Amino acid sequence: MQPELQYPNQAQSGKLSIVRNKVLRNTFWMLGLTMIPTIIGAMIGMSTNFSFMAQSPVMGMVVMLAVMFGFIFAIKATRNSIWGIILLFGFTFCLGWFLGPLLNSALQFSNGPQLIGLAAGGTATILFSLAGYATVTRKDFGFMGNFLFAGMILLIIAMVANIFLDIPAASLGISAVAVLLFSGFILYDVSRIVNGGETNYVMAALGMYLNVFNLFIHLLHLLMAFAGQRD
Repeated sequence: MQPELQYPNQAQSGKLSIVRNKVLRNTFWMLGLTMIPTIIGAMIGMSTNFSFMAQSPVMGMVVMLAVMFGFIFAIKATRNSIWGIILLFGFTFCLGWFLGPLLNSALQFSNGPQLIGLAAGGTATILFSLAGYATVTRKDFGFMGNFLFAGMILLIIAMVANIFLDIPAASLGISAVAVLLFSGFILYDVSRIVNGGETNYVMAALGMYLNVFNLFIHLLHLLMAFAGQRD
């Protein structure tokens, strides 16, 4: 009787594994596709006048956060329909657009294109290394959830505070912490997919995109500070 009881469990386990692998595969396909509107948005953003944000950094951050959270809530509400995918692409276009000022700042350095390339390459290396580790080992990194959430709240508070304080060293420290924090989020998010905690690839792709986006901008910020070369 015991061998017969094992067959349903094994079949069910196999089906769950197939579903999780499908979600993981679709997540990375969707993540790759989101790079297209991001690049288009960034190209438009580089030719956009963001002087209103420079004149009022606090208002600029409020507007950016309002757009981000508005899209996130809308994507979550429509995640099971085609509108979720459309909104995800719209969201990544907007974040690409917001990249414009940072990319223009990087290009003011004589080695600006190399810095952008290094930041992109570093982001890809971190993403695939950590995602590969979480996928192959199948370790459950769920225990990191509360720590990462608390770290995110503290990071946002520090970023807002530094808008008023404008301390360059603090800005670099914030970026260094952000790189570690979003690297942790990659482990956490991939682990959730692999272990069945996230079954919707639109929401999974959204989370991974935010990790990649933030990794890139903070890596670029650090590279500009330590490796940027003026003419």
